[in-house]
Amino acid sequence: MLVQKSVPYFAHSLGPAVLTAAGRKGFLNSRTISSMSASLGDALYNAPPTKVTTLPNGLRVATQHTFTQSATVGVWIDAGSRYETKQTNGTAHFLEHLAFKGTQRRTRIQLEREVEDIGAHLNAYTSREQTVYYAKTRRECVGQGLDILSDILQHSKLERRAIEEERGVILREMEEVNKSLEEVIYDQLHIACFREDPLGYTILGPVENIRSINRDNLVDYISTNYKADRMVVAAAGPVDHEEIVKCAAEKFGNLPKSSEPRRAISKPHFVSSELLSA
Repeated sequence: MLVQKSVPYFAHSLGPAVLTAAGRKGFLNSRTISSMSASLGDALYNAPPTKVTTLPNGLRVATQHTFTQSATVGVWIDAGSRYETKQTNGTAHFLEHLAFKGTQRRTRIQLEREVEDIGAHLNAYTSREQTVYYAKTRRECVGQGLDILSDILQHSKLERRAIEEERGVILREMEEVNKSLEEVIYDQLHIACFREDPLGYTILGPVENIRSINRDNLVDYISTNYKADRMVVAAAGPVDHEEIVKCAAEKFGNLPKSSEPRRAISKPHFVSSELLSA
């Protein structure tokens, strides 16, 4: 049984709070704030609603129709570093690096050529909360874009040669991150605030984990975390909601639910502390 509802976009807006904070800081005068509030309010009021449908296996499908020539479709998964342990920290990010290295249906070269042929842009990223895979493409190729994403998520080969190649890439990425003052401060801020809680983990993970992660770890992470009820398929642009729902059901309908519905994560305990260095 499908569960469907429409959610007004403006219901999720944080606009007024942001404007109020800006006003307190003295960056904006009252006339400017009033003008911006009116413009923002008009834009949000006229924004199309977001339609949401939940498939029988718990996967949610959300769409927003806009009058553009291109569309974006993606899969949002509750599988960021917050869902890892000390032993698995860095696995979600490592897995993201292997997403476009070939599947059981498409070699790496075939995947690259297909994406180029439909004029698409394929990408992915990992955060503390989620791992995201998405495609930007022409309106008539949204279904094909979703097929590519489903293939990547469910049938990636995870070849050992590719794993070793990406291990080196990630280690070099870590070196660059450690040179970025902003990145270092942001990571240290999480460590200071959340200590041993998973929210305090870095997204890339510690060096020792990056050096030791193997194929079995990656396969286990997928089987544990890539569950239907922890995923959202979202599309925006000139898309038809029912068509996206049908396509999502075809591509992701066989994904199992979590053994524990809506897997619980520990409630973070915020710690007011300081990090001192010599």
